[in-house]
Amino acid sequence: MDAETFKLLAAGLCMGLGAIGPAIGEGYIGGKAMEAMGRNPQMADKIFTNMIVADAIAESTGIYSLVVALIILFVV
Repeated sequence: MDAETFKLLAAGLCMGLGAIGPAIGEGYIGGKAMEAMGRNPQMADKIFTNMIVADAIAESTGIYSLVVALIILFVV
């Protein structure tokens, strides 16, 4: 196997493993937010806003993985 093969493998693993955490985190955040809104509908607007912020923070980890994968592919 040559270096190009290892670059592609490393980028794929980086993106694959780096996407698992945010996916699980966003699902957990969304599920708990829906549960909280069901228990206290008056706070739904505030809970929804906080859910969006938490999802954005969780998604940033996936974006970092994408950046690292692109650096592996195009710079290294």
